[in-house]
Amino acid sequence: MNNGQTKPAYNLQIGTENQFITDFMLFPNPTDTLTMIPFYSSYSSRYDRLPKENCADAGYGSEENYAYMEANGIEAYVKFNYFHKEQKKAFKDDIFRLENLYYNKEDDYFVCPMGQHMERVGTVHTKTESGFRTITSVYRARNCEGCPLRWGCYKSREAARTVKANHRLMEYKQQARDRLTSEKGLKHRSNRPIEPEAVFGQMKYDMQYKRFRHFGKDKVNMDFAFFATAFNIKKMIATMKRAA
Repeated sequence: MNNGQTKPAYNLQIGTENQFITDFMLFPNPTDTLTMIPFYSSYSSRYDRLPKENCADAGYGSEENYAYMEANGIEAYVKFNYFHKEQKKAFKDDIFRLENLYYNKEDDYFVCPMGQHMERVGTVHTKTESGFRTITSVYRARNCEGCPLRWGCYKSREAARTVKANHRLMEYKQQARDRLTSEKGLKHRSNRPIEPEAVFGQMKYDMQYKRFRHFGKDKVNMDFAFFATAFNIKKMIATMKRAA
């Protein structure tokens, strides 16, 4: 509420096509990361199929979501954190970032800006809130003492720099990067602001639908289902008038 206070609320997720609401779900969690897979389940139950393509912002760009879309044949035009930042010259010219270090896949080591090999020294296994397991590899340089680039490479007091790399996520990000920067990806990215964002704008500002009128998930689902139906009818009539 911009004043440090919070109120009970739901995280509303919608799917759109040509600014028609195709599906919706309500979630109790405030972030979007864990909403994509349940939303796909809802979509599949409603239409008996999954979409062939998906365009979404960086809030959905997790390893778990990328893995799900790949396993189900969904072509993912989904951004990840730092997607826009890495397009900037300052990011590309930062020789100390993990993303800019050379990686030798065959022998499994990174090369630091001074040419020293950073060998693999361990593996970290973690699990997300939904139970998805991730694997992160840990790499460490042999000795960074006396290195002339030590000032910009890392800030810890350890004698050698340590980096962590989730290789599977890095591969998914590269696939997403290739798609998002392709001709088709650029078209999807240009259309996205006039798809769900425009729909939310019309709902909240044109139609003044800024809060639910009921309490409890079942009643709120009913609340928005009626609204979504009316929204689509209104959109359909407007489309038909333009075509006439």
